[in-house]
Amino acid sequence: MPSLSDRLKSLGVKVGTAGLPPAEPRPGTGVPIQSVLDGRFQSTRLGETFVFEQTYPAGYRHGRALLGLAPHLDALAAWAQDPRLLELPRQAYAFLDTETSGLAGGTGTYTFLVGVGRYTAEGFHLAQFFMRDPAEEPAQLAALTEFCQPCRGLVTFNGKAFDAPLLNTRYVTNGEIFPLGSAAHLDLLPLARRLWRDRLPSRALGYLEMAILGITRTGEDVPGWLIPSIYFDYLRSGDARPLKSVFYHNALDVLSLAALLSHVAQLLDDPLHAAVEHGLDLIALGKLFEEMEQVETAIQLYERGLERELSEEAYWEATQRLSFVHKRRDNLAAAVECWREAADGGQIYAHIELAKFYEHRLRDYEAAAQWTRAALERVNAPEFPLQARREWLADLEHRLARLRRKLGDDL
Repeated sequence: MPSLSDRLKSLGVKVGTAGLPPAEPRPGTGVPIQSVLDGRFQSTRLGETFVFEQTYPAGYRHGRALLGLAPHLDALAAWAQDPRLLELPRQAYAFLDTETSGLAGGTGTYTFLVGVGRYTAEGFHLAQFFMRDPAEEPAQLAALTEFCQPCRGLVTFNGKAFDAPLLNTRYVTNGEIFPLGSAAHLDLLPLARRLWRDRLPSRALGYLEMAILGITRTGEDVPGWLIPSIYFDYLRSGDARPLKSVFYHNALDVLSLAALLSHVAQLLDDPLHAAVEHGLDLIALGKLFEEMEQVETAIQLYERGLERELSEEAYWEATQRLSFVHKRRDNLAAAVECWREAADGGQIYAHIELAKFYEHRLRDYEAAAQWTRAALERVNAPEFPLQARREWLADLEHRLARLRRKLGDDL
């Protein structure tokens, strides 16, 4: 069946911007991009585009992290549930970030600058493909395709929701195929949220640069929200000088993406020997490994996290998770120890778990009733939150009535 692009062409409709006349000379200072950045013009089958390239040698450190990728990504592949990540050499990964003409998406949004990094024998090769004019888009995309030929893995930050779909739209609009459309895609934003949601106020890449990688951008940087207007100003004036900050911003995003993956890969590869300072980070790692069913590792991470400084809320939440891991593994002695501590701290769930333990495991109905009465006493205290009381009260009263029947007396 012919594609939509083929059908449009058969009707005489031009697809993409190929064949459009050159843009009219722009007014203003007319400082071209090649006067601002020492890049090159790359010829493609669809025209010429501007490319700015940099290579960072092996062992280059970006903040606290080495730019080199960990030798294997077993834990990351397990988390992403994509076994293809286990098979790819580091040279097969493309680290991608785009700068666009707006955030609305759709066919009216251009990726005027695409930064892509990949590992080579010389180090980390970063190439930035710039669209000097919308008519140059086919050439920009063709050059990007050529650069990504060795790549079968894609690493982004929020790229599954934004960068990759937008680039795919640009390729389809031009009657071409996005070269990384079927690649194994590792998006680090969901993982960053899992690891640092409870400790950091933001999981934006720029914030993670400071908090995790120890990087502070120079005054050469420009806020991301300002970038579309800088590009439109360039299209009107022809003055490329303000774009130098946009290239810097995009390059730092790609470098930080590679450094963050390196950091996270090492962290997940051996979390028990990683230099993790914060208790909340250990707890977050414990949750991650628990969900991946690596229970022994999760238990040790929870226990180490509980030894660090935590807020009261975080401490009791981690204790509850640890107790339920022990319960699922039928390590009831360890679970009961957690529940006794939590009950002393006023945690109602722990009273109920102890009541269940004594009722169903030990058949000690008197002890079960005592734990239930203790919970009711706390729930009925004047200072106990009304909404929480409503959630617990009916269950506790029902449980105590059942235990009374089992004991056969009035308690």
